Amino acid sequence: MKPLTEGTPEAGSTLKRNRIWFKAFQQRYLYMMSLPFVVWIVIFSYVPVWGWLTAFQNYKPKNSILDQKWVGFENFIELFQDERFYIVLRNTLAMSTMGMIVGFTIPVVFALLLNEMKGQFFKRSVQTISYLPHFVSWVVVSGLVYKMLSTDGGAVNQLLMWLNIIDQPIQFMAKGNLFWGIVTASDLWKEMGWNSIIFLAAMAGIDPELYEASTVDGAGRFRKMWHITLPGIRTTFMVLFILSIGHLIGIGFEKQFLLGNPLVSDYSEVFDLYALKYGIQLSRYSYGTAIGIFNSVVSILLVFIANGIYKRITKETVI
Repeated sequence: MKPLTEGTPEAGSTLKRNRIWFKAFQQRYLYMMSLPFVVWIVIFSYVPVWGWLTAFQNYKPKNSILDQKWVGFENFIELFQDERFYIVLRNTLAMSTMGMIVGFTIPVVFALLLNEMKGQFFKRSVQTISYLPHFVSWVVVSGLVYKMLSTDGGAVNQLLMWLNIIDQPIQFMAKGNLFWGIVTASDLWKEMGWNSIIFLAAMAGIDPELYEASTVDGAGRFRKMWHITLPGIRTTFMVLFILSIGHLIGIGFEKQFLLGNPLVSDYSEVFDLYALKYGIQLSRYSYGTAIGIFNSVVSILLVFIANGIYKRITKETVI
């Protein structure tokens, strides 16, 4: 006769817990190997969140974080009333959107073309050459850009004058309306090869039998790319695309800081530079923290919204 407790919800939950602990014991070495990375993430990603309290204070470094004057949402109100905030928001969204569109479409096309190459030596040579700019510092890249666009012997101006497109050199780096395009083109040159790596890896995982079957059916190269290769990397593309949407606001500042100058500051200043200027240089730490919180919250919301739209359309989810 079976005991009365067998088959009850309590017995099922106990059995489930025992299985979890048994699996955890079996994989104890994996957990131990991952422990340093978990500790690193907690220390550098979660512990600093404690500092968000300063956004609701009039923070003074001489006092501890709990001995500050609390001001509520005054820093956020001041942030949204600042005209400079909306200029910075425009610059950030414009450059990040341009970078996201160009930074996804062209690497995918580049990966498709590389994937179709038959000569392995030439293919690997092109891959290696395209990867190299990723390892070049933005300090060096900005110097190259300035030299290429210089009015004194710059290659771009020399080419345009040789083609009789212009009569005199153009001061590219002094024109704010050209700054977004210069940043986007520079970033594309630097990261195109590197960004194509993951798409090439996804293409390598597509079943070769699909291509063989399509060849029997009479499909050409472009048909294969459109009906096999692109659908085969769709999931990879969407994961990267949705995650990149979370960086629409937080795009960094290195490119803009190095390529910018006072003449184009109304087009080059982004949120990270805005926070650096007001939070560190002017010692307005609470205001700078408020900028950072806005940046983080909007980034999280964008990721969840993009994932929700993707889930509604394809019935799949990334998060």
